[in-house]
Amino acid sequence: MSAQDGPDREQVLAWVERVAAFVSQEWGLAPITGRVLGWLMACDPPEQTASDIAKAIGASRASLTTNMHLLTSIKLIRRFRKPGERNVYYQIEDDAWSRVVRQKLAAFTAFDELAAEGLRLGWTDESQTRRIESARTAVAKVLDRASERA
Repeated sequence: MSAQDGPDREQVLAWVERVAAFVSQEWGLAPITGRVLGWLMACDPPEQTASDIAKAIGASRASLTTNMHLLTSIKLIRRFRKPGERNVYYQIEDDAWSRVVRQKLAAFTAFDELAAEGLRLGWTDESQTRRIESARTAVAKVLDRASERA
């Protein structure tokens, strides 16, 4: 972090830990993955070497390497070199969060289609139909809210 006005390093690192907890609980990813994402959202400069990130979040280079590979493979962060430098830098992708949202919405849409298929099976038990319809209703609300905000 730079010495600009704003939150101090302790506040930033506490926030990074909350991002890590969220990513772990909600997405099932390792807390270190969330720490990397949190740090790359908050750091200054926005591009960081693996060493910079490891030092900032208190991670070993070995554990960081695996998580950096994961985050680059799903295109949430990008890996690059600056002209004339040997260091590899990482930066959160500009469209990282819109990509996450699009993927989640696509998953909801796919589940809605799966539930619709389930309703076409010809259930005779009304409670089974009601449970499947309940799932479709919940998904429809999420998709409707998302389209209202778009």
